[in-house]
Amino acid sequence: MIEKSAGKDTTTGHWEIAGLITETPFPTFPLGFPPELIEKFEKLAGRRCIGNRGASGTQIILELGPEHQATGKPIVYTSVDSVFQIAAHTDVIPLEQLYYICRAAREVLLGPWGVARVIARPFTGAPGRYVRTHARRDFSIPPHGPTILDILVECGREVIGIGKIEDIFAGRGLTRSIHTHGNDDGVRVTIEELRKDFPGLIFANLVDFDMEYGHRRDVLGFAKALEDFDRHLPSILSAMNGNDSLIITADHGNDPTHHGTDHTREIVPVLAFGRGFAPGCDLGARATFADVAATVAELLSVASTGQGLPFARESE
Repeated sequence: MIEKSAGKDTTTGHWEIAGLITETPFPTFPLGFPPELIEKFEKLAGRRCIGNRGASGTQIILELGPEHQATGKPIVYTSVDSVFQIAAHTDVIPLEQLYYICRAAREVLLGPWGVARVIARPFTGAPGRYVRTHARRDFSIPPHGPTILDILVECGREVIGIGKIEDIFAGRGLTRSIHTHGNDDGVRVTIEELRKDFPGLIFANLVDFDMEYGHRRDVLGFAKALEDFDRHLPSILSAMNGNDSLIITADHGNDPTHHGTDHTREIVPVLAFGRGFAPGCDLGARATFADVAATVAELLSVASTGQGLPFARESE
């Protein structure tokens, strides 16, 4: 599938999968945020910050972690993506305080400063041995239009978000959310929900491919994560019944062999199995990620967002 939206990040990718095209890219600040923005953020958060530049998360935590621990000032950084990231050691700033600070940033980051996501990056450990935890939270700007999730909820269907789906859609279009701790936990929860009988959608995100291996350019780790998912796939398929359909895809590219630490290509794979899909059928090159939303709408007999073309009928 080829991304139609202007962007190659988590928010635009997930929104497009859900049938919402983003035509105007979110603002980016790869050289750091303007002083007046930082001043407003610090006033609302009640803390001064350090950092404020484009950087790899693991590197800036390694570099500024000791100063953060000594002063209590959170580490603010960004990348070529539209993100405002706040890192803090859990012994210095407890999780709920970090989330509060992130919500303060979200209040400031509007209009021309309206980045797609404010990301909480908690970490633990000692200088030189810091480790980021799975208690990361994303505070997204709300979708600028209806998604297939909104439509399903309005039609009385259940929509379950697994992983960081709730964060990406700012809590919208979901009847229930389950936050997870890594890929294995995400698959485990997905299988548990699959075994339940309900008329609706499970939307699961497995963040480790991106966070742990893509951004870190860890080729062997990425390969092992794919192999681990392959080993889980029989359990996922066995949890499905004859009325279930499964679509596996991605929200953007993050080539672990590429230079730098940012997202890369936007063409993603799409695999489909179950009701509505004929085995061995080539779905071709899809013109937009929104074909997934159109397919979900057709399979669940609801209106689509008007974007994308369903591929279930093409495979029959």
